[in-house]
Amino acid sequence: MGSLKITAAGGALAAWLAVELTGVAAVHAGDTLTRGRILFLRCASCHDIGTAPSAKIGPNLRGIVGRKVASLPGYAYSAALRSQDFDWDAAHLDRWIRNPTDVAPGTMMAFAGIPDESDRRAIIEFLQNQAVAQLTR
Repeated sequence: MGSLKITAAGGALAAWLAVELTGVAAVHAGDTLTRGRILFLRCASCHDIGTAPSAKIGPNLRGIVGRKVASLPGYAYSAALRSQDFDWDAAHLDRWIRNPTDVAPGTMMAFAGIPDESDRRAIIEFLQNQAVAQLTR
C-alpha cells in the first residue's frame, strides 16, 4: 500500500474519500493492522500520531495506550474528560471509539462513534502498533 498524504485543509474530505473509495471489501480483506491504518483516516483529520507537535484540533494519539486520560501536556481537555480517572487501554479505547459521550458525558469531541466492533478493534490495534504502521505526514 502506498503512502497517503493528508493536508490540513482537505483532511476530513480526504479521509472520508480514502475510506469510501477503498471499498468495504478491500478494508475488510486485509489484515487487522492494515485495516486499522485505513480506518484511522477517519480520526486523522483531528488527531495526529506523529512525534512532532501538531496543530490539529484533537490531542496527539501517539502512545495513547497506557497513558492516563486527559494527561497530554499542552492540550486543553474538556472538564468532562479531565474528571475521568483511568489509563487508556483497549477496553476504554473501545468504549470511547464506540461513543465518546458514553465514557465522558459533556466531552467536547464531536464524533458520532464507530459502531462496528471489528473496525474499533482494528483502529485500536493500529494505535497499539503505531511505531510500525504510521500515516505519512
